[in-house]
Parts: sequence; structure tokens; C-alpha cells
Amino acid sequence: MDRFAAPPDSPPRSVLVRECTGCGACCAAPDIHALKKPLGVACAHLDADCRCQIYAARPSVCRNYQADWVCGEVAFLPTLDRRVARFLEIYGLGD
Repeated sequence: MDRFAAPPDSPPRSVLVRECTGCGACCAAPDIHALKKPLGVACAHLDADCRCQIYAARPSVCRNYQADWVCGEVAFLPTLDRRVARFLEIYGLGD
């Protein structure tokens, strides 16, 4: 299965995004229990450039995260807040 292909009920996503773009959405949108990070809040270890400050020692949940079609949906939004909002909306977690 191609994890970059949009689900059947979704419009096609960017074919240009096939790997992590470093947009920071995965470090801000989901909850990360291992870091006591709540849903929709940027990780305390994410810097202003959306780079992980504990990358070498990050927990396994972060190490195992794989970019997918959602990255193509959110990566090009202009701010981390907009990327997080869209990420949560995709998963039905937005307000």
C-alpha cells in the first residue's frame, strides 16, 4: 500500500510530497503520551524552525512516525498553527 496515496473518499494529494518536509505538524497536532504532550499543542522540544531539539534522544513513538498523505495536505500551509488545525481536521479532531 502506498501511504502517500489519499484515501479513496478524499481528493488526490500532492504527488510532490513523498517524505517528511519538516513542517512540524506531527510534533504539534497529535498527543504524544511519552512526552506528556497534549493534542494540538506544539511539543516543548520543537523550536521556532520546527526542528526537534531532542532528535537523537526522541522517544520511539517519534522515531517510528512515518510521513504519509497527510503531509502533502498540511506541509504547504504557511504557519504551524494552520498545519496543526488542518491535521486535526483531517482526523476529525478539530473544533
